[in-house]
Amino acid sequence: QTKTGIALLYDEVSENAYDIRLKLTKEVLTVQKQDVVCVSGSDHSANHRTVTLRRQPVGGLGLSIKGGAEHKVPVVISKMFKDQAADQTGMLFIGDAIIQVNGINVESATHEEVVHLLRNAGDEVTITVQYLREAPSFLKLPLGSPGPSSDHSSGASSPLFDSGLHLNGNSTNTAPSSPSSPIANEPKYEKRWLDTLSVPLSMARISRYKAGTDKLRSNAFEVLALDGVSTGILQFYTAQDSADWLRAISTNVSDLTLQNMKMANKCCSPSDQVIHMGWVHERLEGTDSSQLYKFKFLALKGSSFYIFSTPPVSTLDWVRAEKIYNLCEVLFKIHKLWLADDCWLQANLYLGIHQDFDLEDHRPYCFSVMVGHGKSHYFNVELCSELAVWEKSFQRAIFLEVQRTGSKTYMCSWQGDTLCFTVDFALGFTCFDSKTKNVLWRFKFSQLKGSSDDGKTRVKLLFQNLDTKQIETKELEFQDLTAVLHCIHSFIAAKVASVDPVFIDSQSIARKYMYSN
Repeated sequence: QTKTGIALLYDEVSENAYDIRLKLTKEVLTVQKQDVVCVSGSDHSANHRTVTLRRQPVGGLGLSIKGGAEHKVPVVISKMFKDQAADQTGMLFIGDAIIQVNGINVESATHEEVVHLLRNAGDEVTITVQYLREAPSFLKLPLGSPGPSSDHSSGASSPLFDSGLHLNGNSTNTAPSSPSSPIANEPKYEKRWLDTLSVPLSMARISRYKAGTDKLRSNAFEVLALDGVSTGILQFYTAQDSADWLRAISTNVSDLTLQNMKMANKCCSPSDQVIHMGWVHERLEGTDSSQLYKFKFLALKGSSFYIFSTPPVSTLDWVRAEKIYNLCEVLFKIHKLWLADDCWLQANLYLGIHQDFDLEDHRPYCFSVMVGHGKSHYFNVELCSELAVWEKSFQRAIFLEVQRTGSKTYMCSWQGDTLCFTVDFALGFTCFDSKTKNVLWRFKFSQLKGSSDDGKTRVKLLFQNLDTKQIETKELEFQDLTAVLHCIHSFIAAKVASVDPVFIDSQSIARKYMYSN
């Protein structure tokens, strides 16, 4: 997607916001700020321009000003009136900060002091100005050219007063003065949007949250490049604007990620392909009462689920993951979906999913990946569409791994005997003696009617005998029971999918929610 629009850049230190323009292309998000540039003639200094205004009997200096030291901002030109003195110079612009008046420095002057100086400066007033690139949004300066018709200011009227200097002031000259027109040899200036920062979107990440917390920024987010370069906090005038930009940028990031995956897969064997990868937030457990989150980069590749602190950019990076889990032994669960402004749908209440987490945080679009030894990772993404992609990708990656693997065997024990327990995609469940290899029992997947476990090592599997129709209970102990239970779940789900893929699709929670909205 390509997109251009006006936004604000929020400074968390000063708590001010500045007008910017955003340009989105397929690969880059560019932040632009307005500045005055010399377009012809000899440029004495585009930063500082000195202009002589001739006060006119009707219209005076032809401008209004805002700001002042009492507001911790310079005095700036806030309005210019078409075809009057200031406009006729061609060298002054709305947003210019007044630095000097007739040689007197006014950078630290109050609003009233500058008004008094300009009103009493005589018929010819020489002012030195510099364009204020980061004018706080509370000044409510128009973003267009001079003239009332171009007053594209960003919202309601400013709390700061506009002092109009289009009146005569203390002029002693009653005859019409010559207009303040530009001299032929003088440089000509224009106000333009200039690129100040470009953020590459390949492997970029987006966050609507204040760093490390679950506090959602209002109509704002930050985009961070792979090398850590940040756009800063991008703030939007409406929730719709914010949502549109978030979706557009996310779409371009996703498209580039897909390209990166295709490039990586050219170097990988068919059994080791990247199914999906991308940024998420991971909630850190065992800290204090406040929820802490960190960016993590997840990848589903071949037989494994990877967790990185930074994306893998070379073949060697894949062995440097923080965590690597076998896909057959993980369980993906959706925990939260966003319904309305302040309404949560917790998946365990409405969709029959077990809830193992304390979900007092305020983030929507949450999922967990349960791994071996009862441990879990809890993640959050920015959009429901991302959650749906992760759900489908985990499902696909696990099913592919089950079909590739065919079977998995685990050491177990019961009543002092060392046994082997095999889950086989074609045959179902088999238990045999680890020494003699004699098969003790075998059941199809369809014969498993239930199970229970003690949450530690022991599990009871309830099978229906095909001949007697009676339930037979088989008890086993495993060193890592969670991994075995996840493996059983993966194999059964893959078996169902191979028989009835439509049923599996109908169970997608995130996609159900997306379509219903």
